[in-house]
Amino acid sequence: MVKAYLGVDVGSVSTNMVVMDENEQVLESLYIRTMGQPVKAVQSGLKTLGERIGNSVTIEGVGTTGSARTLTAVLVGADAVKNEITAHAVAVSRKVPGAQTIIEIGGQDSKIIIMRDGIVIDFAMNTVCAAGTGSFLDQQAVRLNIPIEDFGELALKAKTPVRIAGRCAVFAESDMIHKQQLGHSTEDIIAGLCEALVRNYLNNVGKGKEILAPIVFQGGVAANIGIKAAFEKALKQELTIPEHYDVMGAVGCCYLGREAARNKPTGFKGWEAAQFHFRPTSFECKGCPNLCEVIQIFENDVLVARWGDRCGKWSNVNVKVG
Repeated sequence: MVKAYLGVDVGSVSTNMVVMDENEQVLESLYIRTMGQPVKAVQSGLKTLGERIGNSVTIEGVGTTGSARTLTAVLVGADAVKNEITAHAVAVSRKVPGAQTIIEIGGQDSKIIIMRDGIVIDFAMNTVCAAGTGSFLDQQAVRLNIPIEDFGELALKAKTPVRIAGRCAVFAESDMIHKQQLGHSTEDIIAGLCEALVRNYLNNVGKGKEILAPIVFQGGVAANIGIKAAFEKALKQELTIPEHYDVMGAVGCCYLGREAARNKPTGFKGWEAAQFHFRPTSFECKGCPNLCEVIQIFENDVLVARWGDRCGKWSNVNVKVG
């Protein structure tokens, strides 16, 4: 039986899962659309992984990250629960030693992480503007009737990229339509969009940051070679895209889970947790003016976790776990 570790990264757009062995080799990885249902997405992932490798590995540690990391930790029985910055930094420090800058662009947000000697010294996130994210690129690909997989290749064929206003998703789209009406080629418009989105990223997320090589580009958008080329043109530096660029947060969680469960039993609930009945509910605590929204999770009708209160009145109450 192979000893392995499970990493789970649940965001608003995608749910990523990775199983990594003791030799730091990724045995399995999954990319699932969250579709606003993180519980369903995580359980679907557990079911798929259980069917693929459940009988050949024993999970020794589990880590979770992403916007739904606390919820996910309850669902799977995590040993480590960390934010995305930590998870991505850990993954890059192990997979791309010496990296000094991480550019990460996902479905709904983007971030930059500045590292020196393997330690995070600065970072910034953009969760407000959709311009430059994977979902925005998907929308434009649909509008142009072009498969998103072909988006980057078309951008590289451009002869004279047009200048697109990329500071806002709404302005970018209206400007693209205007350029189409003027008769510019699709290739030039797509290349212009890629360059506009890179300018938007560098002027907002990367503003004031010392971007030094080696630079790692990851997240789902890293698959778009047009965006990669636009970054390299703007930065005058080559970008490194790691092997598991689209699930690096989950890869980092494998390392975090391994460290957290060292010399003690893991809290992993097993692949059978895919069949458990989880029911999340919430209520507003009226104990003080904060009016905290308290989240609580029932597992097979048993209360197993609460969080969301600032004072600990509810979350510190002992509940049945696992």
